[in-house]
Amino acid sequence: MRSSVTGGYGGVRVRRAVARDAKRLTRLVTRSRAYEGPYAPMVEGYKVGPDYIEAHAVHAAVDEDGRVLGFYALVLSPPELDLMFVADDAQGRGIGRLLVAHLREEARRAGLDSVRVVAHPPAEGFYRAVGAERTGTVTARPPAVMWDRPELALPVDTTS
Repeated sequence: MRSSVTGGYGGVRVRRAVARDAKRLTRLVTRSRAYEGPYAPMVEGYKVGPDYIEAHAVHAAVDEDGRVLGFYALVLSPPELDLMFVADDAQGRGIGRLLVAHLREEARRAGLDSVRVVAHPPAEGFYRAVGAERTGTVTARPPAVMWDRPELALPVDTTS
């Protein structure tokens, strides 16, 4: 896979994640306040491994010091956003929107029209704010996922 960097803002840029990012990405997942309380079991012991990063389109938002502020993983076939996380202390700074814009560009390059998103329930509002439309509900699958999740379609081309 080729490496990509987009011009960010405030010194933040998006680049292709590499195997050595695995521990940092795993920490973003397992330390996310969005997965506290009843949601905690879903990320307990979760790992974003080097093999996963090498096999999928994983991109990270990094600041000028190289600190990973967030990341996403795009599965191309079938097209689906597999993971997206923003560091708790970086939320509200536009990092998620920057990642979604980058995801759309990657999906456009791959010839995709839309990307499926099965969202963490508290994140549905964010995805709808960036243009995703609710298409249904994915029912719980205990013991891995104990709650229903919104299913959305994120259009790739937002100019029409």
